[in-house]
Amino acid sequence: KNKAYFKRYQVKYRRRREGKTDYYARKRLVTQAKNKYNSPKYRLVVRFTNTDIICQIVYAKIQGDVVLAAAYSHELPRYGVKVGLTNWSAAYATGLLVARRVLTKLGLADKYEGFPEIDGSAQEVEAIEDGPRPFKAFLDVGLKRTTTGSKVFAAMKGASDGGVFVPHSETRFPGYDAESKELDADTLRDYIFGGHVAEYMRSLKEEDEERYNSQFSRFIKAGVAADDLEDMYAAAHKAIRADPSFKPTEKKVDAKPRRLQTPLNAKQRKDRVRQKIEAFKRAQAQQ
Repeated sequence: KNKAYFKRYQVKYRRRREGKTDYYARKRLVTQAKNKYNSPKYRLVVRFTNTDIICQIVYAKIQGDVVLAAAYSHELPRYGVKVGLTNWSAAYATGLLVARRVLTKLGLADKYEGFPEIDGSAQEVEAIEDGPRPFKAFLDVGLKRTTTGSKVFAAMKGASDGGVFVPHSETRFPGYDAESKELDADTLRDYIFGGHVAEYMRSLKEEDEERYNSQFSRFIKAGVAADDLEDMYAAAHKAIRADPSFKPTEKKVDAKPRRLQTPLNAKQRKDRVRQKIEAFKRAQAQQ
């Protein structure tokens, strides 16, 4: 590499250098047609951490992205899902929660209820005849691989069933067979209601009970067995539809607020040293 190379080198965007943003995808998700003037183009942003699932409805402005509504899987214990907050079923419930929350905020919750009866089929929200069109958002997966059965599609399915129009097909849901090009609705329904987790719990308990007690210790502590999962998620879906509003947690305030010491100036520091010397001399004289 010579001097000409470095003179012409163009530094990539900061978030590309950090490996955080796929700008090729972002450009296509954010760019809005000019004939739509200032209409926002909404994105269903789904992100995963080790302990949480984040679902947000976001639109872009010149100043930066604006979050219209957000839901997190750590809110699910309020709806009865105490454990397994990062699995496929939890991702579906979080997507359902953000959908009901944004529609309630926009006053569309009664007009677009989505699909309360979950049968595992792939369905999209359709516009009603006499009324506003459905709220539309495009799935933003970030840098996550879009493999068949990925949890990002669980959140998308939850949002779609919750009444948000998310354009998609059935080809990436668990239970889709690429050869026959058909979706097994029963497999998808099992995933939504935690059937795959229940099956694994039963098989592991039979094969290695010690490992089961270790791996599902939180389930055992919460009193959740394999047979309870379907009812737990069904009750959670019903509770989310009944009240999707956000309730902030009560912050614990310390009884005694910490007070930071104000730093001493030069005169005070010298005076403090003088006092220490005098105290030491007095102690020596008394001895």
